Amino acid sequence: MLLTLEATSKKIAEGSLLHIAGAESLLKKLPKGNWIGGSTEYFMAEDGGKISDERLFVTGFPYKNFSIKTYSTDDIKNVANDGFDNGFSIVIIPFDSDIHREYAENAPEFENMFMHNITGWISGVNLGKSGQSPISINGLSAEASSSKAVALHLEVPADKVVNMGIINIFEQDTSSPLIEFTQEGFVVKTCLVGGKEVNFAEYIEKNNIDTKMPLVGDYSGSGVNVSIKSISDGTVYLYAPVFNGIQYRVAKNISDYENAFRNRLSGICDINSVFSCNCILNFLYGGLEGKKIEAFAGPITFGEIAYQLVNQTLVYVTVS
Repeated sequence: MLLTLEATSKKIAEGSLLHIAGAESLLKKLPKGNWIGGSTEYFMAEDGGKISDERLFVTGFPYKNFSIKTYSTDDIKNVANDGFDNGFSIVIIPFDSDIHREYAENAPEFENMFMHNITGWISGVNLGKSGQSPISINGLSAEASSSKAVALHLEVPADKVVNMGIINIFEQDTSSPLIEFTQEGFVVKTCLVGGKEVNFAEYIEKNNIDTKMPLVGDYSGSGVNVSIKSISDGTVYLYAPVFNGIQYRVAKNISDYENAFRNRLSGICDINSVFSCNCILNFLYGGLEGKKIEAFAGPITFGEIAYQLVNQTLVYVTVS
């Protein structure tokens, strides 16, 4: 729920185990306690999408066994090893940091990454304001960082089962040529289209590709989105890295973004999620401010984590 600074501080003082999302300035005023936090001013609240620097989105957990840890680029590779066998971990990573790039580019290779449930999000800023920094906060120490990640590792009771889900409204446009990359990462200049090397920015412009539509990579039949951030001086900047050996296509065009998103949600609106986060691009392109998404309340983020980094998705966790 969205709470005031005072109400959130009271919950922390009472010893509640919390995940907190909110404005950088509010997070830094919270007392020490059993919580982790990340910066965003965009939320999907119970009564609809909101932008606020006066409220914090607070999620409480009833679990007794947990750990809170801070990670640098040197030890983020251990994040899955630190998780519980029967539980899940929420990881918060500051946007456009070295650890953001380290996780995005290498998480699939981390030891035990797909043996434990790893979810979370990339913290950000209000796009309409200057002077902000994406941060993560370890509530135990009240350390705020723009260069380190924080994780809340949770163990659920033995008779409970954790499930993670991804809602992705996009799929490959099979009429689009295959696109492959020999240059991996967030910044690319060239790509292979039908096996021929071309400048990727020129290819996008020449073919009038809508950059609101992500690239969709084929991961053994599962689609993973890579969203386009910007194009400048013949270079394409991405919200997630592309990888060598993965075949991409431009996503099938969606004429009514909001309706497509709602249709995908309609079949699962009875899910009782204990944690969820939704992409800032869904929020902006789908016009979700003031609009309600049933069953899925949480922070609006600059990237979602479902084991690896994903874009333009809604990620959720259930415990049943």
